[in-house]
Amino acid sequence: MPTHATSNDLFTAPVAQHAIRAGIGGWTYAPWRKNFYPDGLAQKRELEYASRHLRAIEINGTFYGAQKPATYARWAAETPEGFVFSLKAPRYITEGKRLADTDKGIRGFIEGGLDQMGNRLGPILWQLPPSRRFDADDLDAFLGLLPTTLAGRPLRHVLEVRHSSFLSVEYVALARSHRIPTVFTDSPEYPSLADITGDFTYARLMRSEDGVATGYGAQDLDAWSARAHRWADGRDNPELPHVAATLPDSEARDVFIFFISAAKHRNPAAAMALQARVDAPHR
Repeated sequence: MPTHATSNDLFTAPVAQHAIRAGIGGWTYAPWRKNFYPDGLAQKRELEYASRHLRAIEINGTFYGAQKPATYARWAAETPEGFVFSLKAPRYITEGKRLADTDKGIRGFIEGGLDQMGNRLGPILWQLPPSRRFDADDLDAFLGLLPTTLAGRPLRHVLEVRHSSFLSVEYVALARSHRIPTVFTDSPEYPSLADITGDFTYARLMRSEDGVATGYGAQDLDAWSARAHRWADGRDNPELPHVAATLPDSEARDVFIFFISAAKHRNPAAAMALQARVDAPHR
C-alpha cells in the first residue's frame, strides 16, 4: 500500500534565518496521487498539501511562460509561512542568441507580478540550454542586467549551466564577481560544478531510483544531509566536483536542495527523508 505523509510530518514550524530547504519540482504529477497525496485529495488542494510537507518547490511552468500576477498571489496564499518557491525563468530569455540583449525580457518577467508572491518568492533560476557555450563577455553583461531588488525586497538569482565549457576557472571567477550561485547538478547528463560562487547554495539532485522507496538510499541521504549542513555553516564540500580551489570557511548561508526528474514518483519521499535528517537535533 502507498505510504502517505501524516500530520506528524508537517513542516510548519518557523524556518531558521539560514535554512536548509529540501523540495521537489512542481506539485502536479499524477503518480504522486498514489504515493504522496492522500486518496481523495482534490487536485486544487495539492499545492496546499505539498507545501506543508516540503520546505520549497521549484516551479517549472514559468520556464514555458510567465504567469498572471493573480496566479502568483494565489500560489503564495495557499502556502504556509516559511515556505518558498523557486521560479525557473522563461526559456525565451535564456535560449535567445545573445544573453546581453535580454534586458526587456528580464524586466518583463520580474516586473510582471512576482512581487505578488511576497516572502514566498525564493531564488529565480536561470537555466542555460546545453547548447550555450561559455562566453565571458556575454554572460558578464547578462548577469549585470539581473535586478537586485523588487518592491523593496532583495532578489536572489541562481544560474544553471549545462555546457562543459563552463567547467573553467574563468567562469567561476566571473560568477563570484557577481555573487551569483551556480547550481550543483547531480546528474549523469550535465556538468557538475560544486564551486561556491554566491551567497547561498542550490543543488538539483537527479539520481532518484525507482527501486528505492525514498529515491536515494539511506547512506546517500545521510551524505547529502552532512553536505547541506556544511554548506549552511559556510563551509565547502571538497569531495564534490570543483573547477577552482575550494573556498575557506565563510558566513552561514541558505541551502536549497531539490529532487528533480529521474524516478520522479520517488522525489517527494526523497525530499521529506532529507528534510527530516537535516532538521534532526543531532547530526
